[in-house]
Amino acid sequence: MRSTREQRAWYWYDWANSAFYTTTATVLISPYLVSLATNAACPGLDSGQCSRPVLLLGFAPVLPGALPSLLATISTLVSAVVLLFVGAAADRSAHPHRWLGTTAWIGALAGSLMFFLMGSNWELGAWLMVISLIAFGASIVVYDSMLVRIAGPDERDRVSSRGWAWGYVGGGVLLALNFGLLSFSPSLGIDRALAVRLCLLSAGVWWAGFTFIPVLGLRGLPRDVPAEVAARNPFRQLATTFAEMRHYPQTLAFLLAFLFYNDGIQTVIVSSSVYAIRELGIDESLVLATFLLTQFVAIAGALGFGRIAGWIGAKRTVLIGIVIWLGVVLVGFAIPAGVVGALFGLGAAIGLVMGGTQALSRSMYSQLIPKGRESEYFGFYQAMERGTSWLGTLTFALVFQFTESYRLALVALIAFFVVGGILLARVDMRRGILDAGNELPSVL
Repeated sequence: MRSTREQRAWYWYDWANSAFYTTTATVLISPYLVSLATNAACPGLDSGQCSRPVLLLGFAPVLPGALPSLLATISTLVSAVVLLFVGAAADRSAHPHRWLGTTAWIGALAGSLMFFLMGSNWELGAWLMVISLIAFGASIVVYDSMLVRIAGPDERDRVSSRGWAWGYVGGGVLLALNFGLLSFSPSLGIDRALAVRLCLLSAGVWWAGFTFIPVLGLRGLPRDVPAEVAARNPFRQLATTFAEMRHYPQTLAFLLAFLFYNDGIQTVIVSSSVYAIRELGIDESLVLATFLLTQFVAIAGALGFGRIAGWIGAKRTVLIGIVIWLGVVLVGFAIPAGVVGALFGLGAAIGLVMGGTQALSRSMYSQLIPKGRESEYFGFYQAMERGTSWLGTLTFALVFQFTESYRLALVALIAFFVVGGILLARVDMRRGILDAGNELPSVL
């Protein structure tokens, strides 16, 4: 098993990419893209007053408010194919750290180029958002697969949770700096749009720069890959994997459960800034402050959930988290417009469960996949993981498209948590781990 030094190098990639995910994908790009699209469709009007659509891909009429959710859906549908090939290729590579760096730096470049978004140029923003999310997901496929190689069965809940905690620290630090820039931009002589663009640029540069630490620190992970494996056709490899997955019914059952409850989680996270600004009428600076609070509460939440999993097992801990997520959606639906204190409380509750449920889901899945196929199987996982969920974002976008109500769009997500929780409760972790040929952890 690898050393704690390599585990620390691995943690740094969560630090690197979470800054982009928090500042850009979660907080800024959705409302900023809505404002750009609104400028194009209804110059001079607020998005709440604009009922004129923009044409997505030149032919599909979409209300500006639904655009970010639909773009997240498109990126996921493309990712469902791309990430499978990235996983298959990374498993056949003797240097997986190179795949990590390449995919991360492509995403960071797309994120940095968002600095050039201004006026009504929402089309460029749409392309950059899709490219950055696909590259983000591809890098996470490789990153998650490395968990199996740096931590044993009894370490994975702790190591995975600690990685998420490092991510929340990194994301929180940059978000705090960007919050300061946005808050003091008038006194610095910077207009609001330029301040947002500088924040988007900072997230891309942060992601690119800190990625050097895990890429260099994980160079010791390269392995000898048999020539027949390296030369295997990736299309044939994926076909073989699809055929073999029927031998791992519990792995498939977990993926199905994860598809539902994680889609609910991701949609709440990705849509929360638009919901707070457009539906609740909260000032953008206060929304940023809420996300900052969420980030730092999430540090304790991720570490705390990891510790609880050591006592009662990861599956039971995640089920508790899903129940709390249900409460978050119901409270979010009922919050009156303009009540900042309630928004802060909701942000703290999200932070408590956000990292824990996702970190433990990652470690649970790592126990259910066959050795030597980690990247390929994590390709399936990442197609449904953060930033690439599609059923939830599609549901949210369609409900808003037909009702023009973010509240109804939010409450529709309850179904994802209910169905996902029921399906997860039916997963037999012991049987699934043994079927995959892996060692049982001491606590299930």
